[in-house]
Amino acid sequence: MNIKVYCQPLDGIALVEKHASLVKRIAHHLMVRLPASVLVDDLIQAGMIGLLEAAKNFDGSKGASFETFAGIRIRGSMLDDIRKGDWTPRSVHKNSRAITEAISIVEKETGADAHDTDVAEQLGVDIKQYHQMLNEVNAGNLVGIEDLGVAEDVITTDKNKSADTPFNELVQGSFQKELAKAITTLPKREAIVLSLYYDEELNLREIGEVLSVSESRVSQIHSQAMLKLKAKLRSWHAEEA
Repeated sequence: MNIKVYCQPLDGIALVEKHASLVKRIAHHLMVRLPASVLVDDLIQAGMIGLLEAAKNFDGSKGASFETFAGIRIRGSMLDDIRKGDWTPRSVHKNSRAITEAISIVEKETGADAHDTDVAEQLGVDIKQYHQMLNEVNAGNLVGIEDLGVAEDVITTDKNKSADTPFNELVQGSFQKELAKAITTLPKREAIVLSLYYDEELNLREIGEVLSVSESRVSQIHSQAMLKLKAKLRSWHAEEA
């Protein structure tokens, strides 16, 4: 005897209860890029607000899964809460802009990818100072896809990735093409770090184990990769303005 089971859509309360663990997972993922002054409980509280908003506004007819939709809202709510705290030192913002500018200058002059030593020389600092600047940028600033001009910090370096990823659902048209093109120009190790961090959601320590380098070095590679993307995408932003 065949028994048909009809599943009714989950209501808002059920959606929140089912996906509460998603808030904690995203909070702990963000914590690896934040200073000790930011408490995970505060992120979770902000994330729960995002989850509630997602449950209220989700429209299943759009094609995206609730987890994808909620993840974007949760992460966005956490980032908004962090930015309101204004804990990032002014010097970190200054260093971020200086590194982006230096990378842009080096790559225009050489026509090739900017290496650590080239950027450090352009900045007028030694390699140790440059790496320290990268560490501070990574710890003091959420250098993610949202800083490149889109709303989500999930990317993929795989051109054949399914179109239902958060990145492909959110970003369409010329920006997506330019970002994908920019990622393919990064050195292999930088592209791998971005893929493991944003697509596979590994933390810095786990990526370090995969690449057999220190967590601090992964932090430097991540910061430099994102700043390179910002430099490469400047022309796109200028054309769209």
